[in-house]
Amino acid sequence: MQSKSRKIWIDGDACPKNVKDILFRAAQRVGVELLLVANQFVPVPKSPLLRSIQVASGIDVADNYIVEHVSPNDLVVTADIPLAALVVGKNATALNPRGTLYDKETVGAHLARRNFMDQLRSSGAVTGGPDAFNKVDQQRFANALDRWLAKKN
Repeated sequence: MQSKSRKIWIDGDACPKNVKDILFRAAQRVGVELLLVANQFVPVPKSPLLRSIQVASGIDVADNYIVEHVSPNDLVVTADIPLAALVVGKNATALNPRGTLYDKETVGAHLARRNFMDQLRSSGAVTGGPDAFNKVDQQRFANALDRWLAKKN
């Protein structure tokens, strides 16, 4: 049975436009409230289900807002693995814009890998970041979102 409080949250500052568009359509299609949280105003399509929430500027302000307001069974779309770990700790699910699902079974390994790579970058052993977001990533995200929506309905 679907919980009335089930929501989709978007960590909106760095979320690709294509992913936001997929999320807007999906939320309206299945009737789930969607909240986009960012340090600047990000417009959303006009719908009673879609809201843009602007928080103050600053490191982790949007993340902290999401963690404070997320509920169990909500979905948070973020590329921020530490945020994903906090969300999973509140019995919610996190989904990366590239289609990686973070849950209690997987988030620890992802966080450890992220911290290791961060150390390598800090020491200069590794430079650069992830590959550019592409159509394969977009399709992987849409498929993961559909699986989450189907599982929760």
